[in-house]
Amino acid sequence: MLIKSDFEVAQPVEKVWEFFNNIPQVAKCLPGTALTDDLGSDKYLGKVAIRMGPVKLQFSGTAQIKERDGAARRLVVDASGADESGRGQASMLLTATLVPAGRGTRVETELDLQISGAAAQYGRGMVSDVTAILMRDFGTNAQNRIAAISRGLNPDAVASVAPASGLGIALRAARLALARVLARFFLPYDPSRVSGGVA
Repeated sequence: MLIKSDFEVAQPVEKVWEFFNNIPQVAKCLPGTALTDDLGSDKYLGKVAIRMGPVKLQFSGTAQIKERDGAARRLVVDASGADESGRGQASMLLTATLVPAGRGTRVETELDLQISGAAAQYGRGMVSDVTAILMRDFGTNAQNRIAAISRGLNPDAVASVAPASGLGIALRAARLALARVLARFFLPYDPSRVSGGVA
């Protein structure tokens, strides 16, 4: 499934790009993620813990930078792993593009995600909502770490968004789903949606 998301960082694009080229720093921004080994040639071993409703999944696998385009400010990461309990597998191709936005930077992400096993049973809506929540938390953590680095502070001393509990993620995902339903319900009437474009 293809999931698109974006967030803004109140730092110049050059600083954000420099930060994104430090993969261990970037990994620390995503709650539940830890790099365990640098294999060289832009390839890493790591673990990702995530909750999908009541199910907690702990993936172990590899991540590798497939493309780093400094001119276009684009980074492509290919990652795959398996749940340590044997309940599923996941692979993703993440493309992040940095775009100047006023004095700050907009980070546009496109995630091509393939999952099997326990996580797959929740369907596209739940997976998309959980991904959106994680990307929001990632954006907050990235903003805080980049700001700390620019002030000469130790970014590891900056408070990060903690990994959400299963209930916390479920409640936040439910709010996103409810917002989508309400938005559809309150959209102005458009005859073309009913009559195929003939009013």
